[in-house]
Amino acid sequence: MNAMNVVPLQVTAAATLATVILALWAGSGGGVRSAVRSAILLVDRATTGLAAALACLALTVAVVAGMWQVIARFATETPSVWSEALVRTALVWMAFLGVAVALRAGALVSIDVAHRYTSGALRRALEAAALAGSLTILGIMFWFGWDMALRVKFQEMAGLEVSMSWGYAAIPIGAVFAMVGVVAQFLDHRHEELETAV
Repeated sequence: MNAMNVVPLQVTAAATLATVILALWAGSGGGVRSAVRSAILLVDRATTGLAAALACLALTVAVVAGMWQVIARFATETPSVWSEALVRTALVWMAFLGVAVALRAGALVSIDVAHRYTSGALRRALEAAALAGSLTILGIMFWFGWDMALRVKFQEMAGLEVSMSWGYAAIPIGAVFAMVGVVAQFLDHRHEELETAV
């Protein structure tokens, strides 16, 4: 494995370890720890709310563009050249922004049974392992998503005539929103899927 492939993994592992340690530190105790925890949760409220609003907007754009495609194709018999690409791009953005909301709700990388039947230090260790796993995946998504967005910046999306970077940018931007959400989930548990599970 050459150095180019190892660097993203090393940086991601170091950042994940530092973030998990910070989250464990901020999650227990008062004073400065409580202030750091409150600051992270404040940032989370803003970013997760923004991610949810943007994901809903992206879904609305996809629905409107999809309806236009159907109307243009069957009612006017002049298919639109831009609507299919816009639907695809909007759905990609919706999915990557929606991941932040799902992680904040505790709906992904959830270990329901282990969470239900453990307590104390063992439960906290499982939650820390889930946080580390999520952050590692999101860090890799950010790194390689950013790289891909830079690589395709001179290519244009067919039909939209805008840089393909606009589509690929959903990966690193969604990963950043999701990182904030997963850390906030660790600090302020919301296992909403546990209440609705059968």
